[in-house]
Amino acid sequence: MAKPGNTINGERIMSVRFRRGDEERLRDTLRSLDRGETPEPHFEVVLDDPDDIHRVTRPKNLELLRTIVQHEPDSIRETARLVDRDVRQVHANLEELEALHLIEFEQDGNRNRPTVWYDGIEVDLPLNATDAVRDEANA
Repeated sequence: MAKPGNTINGERIMSVRFRRGDEERLRDTLRSLDRGETPEPHFEVVLDDPDDIHRVTRPKNLELLRTIVQHEPDSIRETARLVDRDVRQVHANLEELEALHLIEFEQDGNRNRPTVWYDGIEVDLPLNATDAVRDEANA
């Protein structure tokens, strides 16, 4: 299995973490920058809301992410056509993914082209969370 947030065998893995990031990796990256080095790419999103984890793993959103990676659509409309869904619904889902920092839109004239810069997602959801986290997750 790839180490979270690394580029392994040419694949870029996005780590989606709940409440805590890879602090050791961040410190290593900052030390590399202080030495004038170029650190390895690190792809990580830290989410604080349990509902956001659900949004990432929702089947419709995963389908959109796979479609963008595999087909590199030129627009939201083309993305909707590829997944055989209504453009407005796809647009809403893509905006949700953008808010979660999992896609970006590139402006191409009047079109917004959804882009993904990684090849896979690894979700880190600790089960040994503190009582406060467990309480919020159960609420």
